Amino acid sequence: MDKSRLIMQNYWKTIRPVLFFLLVAAVVAPVQAQQTNTKTKQSDKLYDKGEQLIAPNVIIRNAETINTEFLEFSPAFYQNGIVYVTSRRKSGAIDKNTGGTFFDLYYSDLDRKGFPMKPQEFSVNMNSTMHEGPVTFNRKGDIVYFTRNNQENGLQKADSKGVTRLKIYEANKGEFDWENIRELPFNNDEYSCMHPSLSPDGRRLYFSSDMPGGYGGFDLFFVEKRGESWSMPINMGPEINSAANEVFPYIHESGVLFFSSNGHNTRGGLDIFMVNISTQTWGRVVNLGLPFNSPHDDLGFILDADGNFGYFTSSRSGGVGQDDIYYFDLPEGMEGINTGIELATQFIVYEEKSGQRIPGAAIRVLERSSDGMIKENEFYDIQLEPSATNPDELIIKLKQKNPYEMGNPVLYTDANGEGIYRLKTDKNYFIFVTKDGFQSKEQSYATVGEAGSQVVRIPLTSTDCTIVQGTVTVENYNTPVPNASVRIYNNTTREENALRANSDGKFEYCLPSGYEYTIYAEKEGFTRGIDRISTVEPATTESHSIKLNLMLNPLAENIMREPIKKGTIIVLENIYYDFNKSAIRTGEARELDALVKLMQQFPSMEIELTAHTDSRGSADYNMDLSTKRAESAKDYLVEKGITANRIKAYGLGESKLRNNCKDGVDCSEQEHQYNRRTEVRISNIEEDVNVKYKSRLPDGGQ
Repeated sequence: MDKSRLIMQNYWKTIRPVLFFLLVAAVVAPVQAQQTNTKTKQSDKLYDKGEQLIAPNVIIRNAETINTEFLEFSPAFYQNGIVYVTSRRKSGAIDKNTGGTFFDLYYSDLDRKGFPMKPQEFSVNMNSTMHEGPVTFNRKGDIVYFTRNNQENGLQKADSKGVTRLKIYEANKGEFDWENIRELPFNNDEYSCMHPSLSPDGRRLYFSSDMPGGYGGFDLFFVEKRGESWSMPINMGPEINSAANEVFPYIHESGVLFFSSNGHNTRGGLDIFMVNISTQTWGRVVNLGLPFNSPHDDLGFILDADGNFGYFTSSRSGGVGQDDIYYFDLPEGMEGINTGIELATQFIVYEEKSGQRIPGAAIRVLERSSDGMIKENEFYDIQLEPSATNPDELIIKLKQKNPYEMGNPVLYTDANGEGIYRLKTDKNYFIFVTKDGFQSKEQSYATVGEAGSQVVRIPLTSTDCTIVQGTVTVENYNTPVPNASVRIYNNTTREENALRANSDGKFEYCLPSGYEYTIYAEKEGFTRGIDRISTVEPATTESHSIKLNLMLNPLAENIMREPIKKGTIIVLENIYYDFNKSAIRTGEARELDALVKLMQQFPSMEIELTAHTDSRGSADYNMDLSTKRAESAKDYLVEKGITANRIKAYGLGESKLRNNCKDGVDCSEQEHQYNRRTEVRISNIEEDVNVKYKSRLPDGGQ
């Protein structure tokens, strides 16, 4: 039966306008089976007009890890994964219109290539006994807008014709789950509003509706944020809306709107279209063409902010189920997608006291992530320090590297102390400025909400200190001593400063000029290393730093094979899981990243990874949850390249609480969080030892 005719026949009789295009399977097979990748060819045409491909050489792959024999559709980016709609629930109330269970929201983490991993239920509060549909989130991820059946007091509520419509709801991220669920003010019992998509700045919400006064069945609308409420809906006009149906809008960071329609001269069923609405004069509506569109229904398109990869839904043959989610990779980008407006930015570097401009200053620009740290973990050193609460445990500390180690500068200031660089809009940056004879400067700068050219003024303070760049190694061995304690003693003032070498045995400190110093390095199982340096002679520009090697001797040879002692417990205190969840919160896995680096540094290291919960919930449930969390952490490490046989994962539930927050004790969320931890026990480590033999002959021979 023709799908369009079926849509119209059932439209007023069912509650499924959000899913009407998912009821019947189509016939033609445009792609291979889901296990294979599909590449477009330059000879393929966009559609009958013979236009060039929107995305040349795009690679499409069925997201088989999350697809089932049922319906999976409409993904949305959230944290480090996607939230999508599925009918995979195996038990529960049956929708008489579909013959299956009602639709729920599920979440899946993405691996390092952007591909979905194991799915899990997204929210207990949001998944009701009725249909939940597509979602969208604000930039912070603490507000969600989603589609749901119209309801009152938990029961379906029909309109005057006996039809249950769809509405858009809003919810806030609470302490444990999404809460304060309420419908938006422009909803109406007599028509549907569905498929919300929030603009990156949070000021506009795009959606689909069949409200009166439109151009076809479903049209695209938007509302604008007005204080704590929204404006009246504004129809997006006949250039976008056709006499058919426009659904599933998605607004990209670039200002391009993607949507699906069974109008606009489609290839068959619903096709995916795009239109640039970032300027005052909107662009033309363009069909995405092959391979995104097929003779079947294609919908629910999303694209990552940088325009590198994304997802869409299709009922094309060769899939796992009725409707599947597909992953796509864009090695050459997508035509019409501007992945960030750039702002011409003038940097001015000057001496703080005199105001004199400083030429030749090196400027490094790095993006700042949502947790306030540099986005790339490679700019941090790892330190293992004894826990303040338990000296038998170690905790991981991430120490920011010296600015000189943060890659090549993006520019140097000219003779007038100035330089031009282009920053992207809506980003947060760290700006590092270095110059011999001056203290390094770190400055934050945000382009969120900015437009036009920018000016960034950076003052530097002159200094007469000398940088000591030290390494702690084992004498006669080509081996660093990780995490050794370092003490710097001023022989004149008798002041002492303590620091710690990183996992590579390196440390750095700025010594005031004019003094004699003694520097000690200490590590359990080794003799103490001592050296003396002087800064009495003023440092020149050419010799503004001193390189120092402190050598230790092992008390026993086996110590060399265990740079981190076997049986050591490393507590990962900053891997956070939401209450009742096993997925790791986005941006909060830096300690796991540090553990990856340690395991790469010491290839023989094997670990036992144990997850713990707080006391809330039953003991059996917490045991199961902790096991899932341990497996989630293991999966994360494996995705980062650590072989699975080096990791054993266990869950201990609430059996080993670190404080008194047991059942019946009133505790704060912070106190409960202290119990939700992951511990790593070094079960094996035996590194190869390289001996560096000293020359015995005058010519260097052996």
